[in-house]
Amino acid sequence: ITFATNPSIFNVKAQPNSDISQALSNAWKEACACTTPSELLIPKGTFKLKRITLDGPCKAPIKINLQATLQAPSDPNGFKDGDGWVTFEHIDRLTLMGGGSFDGQGKGNVRFDYVTNSIIQDVISRDSKQFHINVLGGENITFSGVRVIAPENSPNTDGIHIGRSNGINIIDSNIQTGDDCVSIGDGSKQITVTNVTCGPGHGFSVGSLGKYKDEKAVERVIFKGCTMKNTMNGVRIKTWPDSTDGLASNMHFEDIDMENVGNPILIDQEYCPWNNCNKKLKDVTFKNIHGTSTSALAINLICSSGYPCQNVTIENIDLKYNGPEGPITSKCKNIKPKTIGKQNPSPCNAI
Repeated sequence: ITFATNPSIFNVKAQPNSDISQALSNAWKEACACTTPSELLIPKGTFKLKRITLDGPCKAPIKINLQATLQAPSDPNGFKDGDGWVTFEHIDRLTLMGGGSFDGQGKGNVRFDYVTNSIIQDVISRDSKQFHINVLGGENITFSGVRVIAPENSPNTDGIHIGRSNGINIIDSNIQTGDDCVSIGDGSKQITVTNVTCGPGHGFSVGSLGKYKDEKAVERVIFKGCTMKNTMNGVRIKTWPDSTDGLASNMHFEDIDMENVGNPILIDQEYCPWNNCNKKLKDVTFKNIHGTSTSALAINLICSSGYPCQNVTIENIDLKYNGPEGPITSKCKNIKPKTIGKQNPSPCNAI
């Protein structure tokens, strides 16, 4: 995304601690209608913001320079008609940056619905009541330098959740929350997560998949060069039962540092209570994962009996158990993984 040297500037002007909902809506409409690249400036300060949708399509690239702290309504009754606080919708070539923050005293923080060819950079999501950042139907979006901050005991507060999207990159970011740091939902393809620090939280998750009918395949997901600290889980794939067959394939977890992580490597096809998962997992790699585990069972690969996992590789794993229940172990069910290089714990081998 490139901008003119002197883009049209639209300022959101308001008194400190005032409600900027109408001012932001007006400035957005003007900027979105501009036929040349535009910039919307939200200056430094703390402002109140009601539930708002900033929708397109816009006529030219648009940049939001968020320098402020925006605060959602503290009363959840203001969100009866939906689950989003700030929603960006049907926008192409959006840049959101500036070092500002979304202070989610509301029901959920920020949604990106059907946003394409966009950059979200150097913004903060704080204390959401549900998902911090939710991406649906997106294409070619990069999240860079994003921070998520929430208490460890805050439930259902996934840091970044991606569903039915293609070409999403999350890089150089730090996520501290009470649920999954990054979660990948159905229909997601070409997802790359690089140099992201996770913790506290529930780790990095593909899934859960198969909970709803007509879910789409998940393909080409890479977590690489990430750090996990004091998380409930490490890297995991989890599935529910599905009325129709499904596929999740080409998923790779590489070069992961772990510090005091529970369940470091996990495939859980018994996440569903009925244990009849129909999702086929194929072409999965766990490579160069090392650090300390708070669980004696460090590698737990539980695949579906009806659809055993296929072509799973475990390469160069070095995990040490730091608790009293040793030794460190691994477990397999309905899977025979390929092992390469160092294996600590010793590899499991079951089919």
